[in-house]
Amino acid sequence: MPEFADRLANVEVSASAAMTALARDMRASGIAVISLSQGEPDFQTPDHVVEAAHAAARAGDTKYPPTEGTRALKEAVARKFRRDNGLDYAPDEILIANGGKQIIFDALMATLNPGDEVVIPRPSWISYADMAKFAGGVPVGVPCPQNNGFKLRAEDLDAAITPRTRWLILNFPNNPTGAACSRAEMQAIAEVMLKHPHVWILTDDMYEHLIYDDFAFCTIAEVDPRLRDRVLTVNGASKAYAMTGWRIGYCGGPKRLIKAMANVQGQSTSGVSTVGQAATIAALDGPQDLLAERAAVYRNRRDLVVEMLSGAPGLTCHKPEGAFYVFPNAAGCLGKTSKGGRKIGTDIDFVTALLTEKQVAVVQGAAYGMSPYFRVSYATDTESLKEACGRIQEFCRELA
Repeated sequence: MPEFADRLANVEVSASAAMTALARDMRASGIAVISLSQGEPDFQTPDHVVEAAHAAARAGDTKYPPTEGTRALKEAVARKFRRDNGLDYAPDEILIANGGKQIIFDALMATLNPGDEVVIPRPSWISYADMAKFAGGVPVGVPCPQNNGFKLRAEDLDAAITPRTRWLILNFPNNPTGAACSRAEMQAIAEVMLKHPHVWILTDDMYEHLIYDDFAFCTIAEVDPRLRDRVLTVNGASKAYAMTGWRIGYCGGPKRLIKAMANVQGQSTSGVSTVGQAATIAALDGPQDLLAERAAVYRNRRDLVVEMLSGAPGLTCHKPEGAFYVFPNAAGCLGKTSKGGRKIGTDIDFVTALLTEKQVAVVQGAAYGMSPYFRVSYATDTESLKEACGRIQEFCRELA
């Protein structure tokens, strides 16, 4: 039989996607599962965005697009970067792709040689490490402990960088913890990176607009412009505008890097859906009030989830600054047995037993590089969150 490529050997299926698929299958079989495993807004795409896509299709904007993105969307992205981030990117410094994930994939494929290292603060979205490995690189995890608010310490970052380091990937607000960096904390990271001019910096700002309690978002190229020529600022329409299915990501960065990434994209997917690009122009240029309105809803949900999970025996739950995740520590539940007779030795045991016995789907912290935690997404309706957290409390009370 024909064989598969060696590059697939160490690439894993996303744990959150796997858990979401399992919950979906259980629902289809009639089991009342509440899924808190997927990082997808439960809001609808705004009406004016949908109408813009419809108008574009009606107007015949349905032909092959430029590989690097339409001029109109790149100009809208440039306006967004100036308005929200104080960053001035020219159109040839901007790339449009099929979601933020393809932006990151393009960047790593365009720059990594076998054995090059990619420094990734952990816990982290698992795809960073897997994409690095797919491109021939070596992911290097840097622990961000709970006692530091799940944030990256400058001294730990400095110690992780070697002559083989090619990238640092930042993601604040963070998936899976919701941690966000203050300007001072980001400046400390910038000072380290100024010492290492051979390293590119990728900042995944997908959760930029999901910030709570008057916390101010910042991004590294804006915090320290001296790094601008080495920074790839990544964002997209998915989280802020509830456009996950539209698959539109964008980035700003040095012209030579953008050109190399566009070359990679040209040999994989080429350009991005024209109607999706038209919709994203409407999202970026249209009314922005919905961002604060939806963030306020998420903040209330965060407070509810943190309070209820903190009341569950054996769990501790850090209150995050942003995103729509919490990352509870289940250490107090380990070594116990569930009501259904399942031994809880790891966070994987915990989430498996929780799904089986209480029909609540969450994702084990091991998938993000830190145990014994688990990730809860509160991007779902409040009543479902109350019910799910109540079931988690019950599960923990019944452990013996």
